[in-house]
Order: sequence, then structure tokens, then C-alpha cells
Amino acid sequence: MQRTLLIIISICLLVAPCQAGLKVIGKGDKTSLDPTGFPPAMQTNFAIMRVKCIKCHSLERTVVAIQTGIAPISSQPFDRNAARAYGVKMMRKPDSNMSKPEVKAVVELMNYLIDEAAQ
Repeated sequence: MQRTLLIIISICLLVAPCQAGLKVIGKGDKTSLDPTGFPPAMQTNFAIMRVKCIKCHSLERTVVAIQTGIAPISSQPFDRNAARAYGVKMMRKPDSNMSKPEVKAVVELMNYLIDEAAQ
């Protein structure tokens, strides 16, 4: 019983601070972020993300990676370097139709969100 309680408390302490800086709306496949508090440039970048990234997966995958610092599929760390690598990987997918400026905008947004989640 004590071990279970200790695990639950540890998870809460690890996850709660990561969620403090982001406004998450919806659940499951409908999970998204509330961009109203973003700076104008990041709102523009979010509009790109919302259109381009959901062609292949829901925004839930991105939100979870940013909140936890772990990529949900690979279980690898998700940080600024990973955000850039994922951006390049997504640009190379044939159906993404993402240009270099769009990938740059989305990576800038993910870096901003990573920083916000850390607060």
C-alpha cells in the first residue's frame, strides 16, 4: 500500500509541473491546446500545426510528448533536439506536404511549448 501511494505521489509530482504552463483542451483524439495565451507568432505557428500535423496523427500525440518529455510511440526523450528531428522526419514524409518554412514554424512552436510546459 505504501509503495503504491509513493508511486502515485511521484507521478503527480513529475506530471503536474509539466502541465502548469499549457492549457490543454479536449480528451483523447480531440486533445488540443488553447492557443489564446500564445504570443501572436506562436498562434500563427499553431494554425500551421493544427492543419498539417493532423493529416497523419491527432494533436494528442504532440501534447503528450510536450507534457511528459517522452515521445509516446518511441518512448524516447522529447526535447528541443527531438522536436527538430521530428520536424525534419515529418517534412520528408510524402503525404505531409510541409515546406521548410512550415516545418521551421512548427518546430519553433514545439520549442516554445516545451519551454512553457517546463514552467
